[in-house]
Amino acid sequence: MADITLISGSTLGSAEYVAEHLAEKLEDAGFSTEMLHGPELDELTQSGRWLVVTSTHGAGELPDNLQPLWDEINERQPDLSQVQFGAVGLGSSEYDTFCGAVAQIDDLLQARGAKRIGDRLEIDVTQHDIPEDPAEEWLKSWVNLL
Repeated sequence: MADITLISGSTLGSAEYVAEHLAEKLEDAGFSTEMLHGPELDELTQSGRWLVVTSTHGAGELPDNLQPLWDEINERQPDLSQVQFGAVGLGSSEYDTFCGAVAQIDDLLQARGAKRIGDRLEIDVTQHDIPEDPAEEWLKSWVNLL
């Protein structure tokens, strides 16, 4: 089992690139990682550490590849009390629903008993041409909380 399972939800690829970059940085720091792009619930171990990286699509919605996981968790109501997680969102502050997808995932995981490690990171893509940069800075402090 990997030390950290990275879960990405992406429409145009930005969140996927950020997740892959964070996986590389985690591995450089000595952690083993597993990368899952839009996994199903049965693909995830319901214990350990997850790092969710997602963009926001449309009017604050989850990307199409992450919506099935959200639906499964909502319908099956698994006990995720053995999961610790980090949450990174990408969005545009030009919209009222800025980083709405990561907020939805964060709320759902906590409602199922998962414990968030540290603060949620919300990256405004209108302020950061390279979203990997603020994500990498956030990761340094997040790793210290593990």
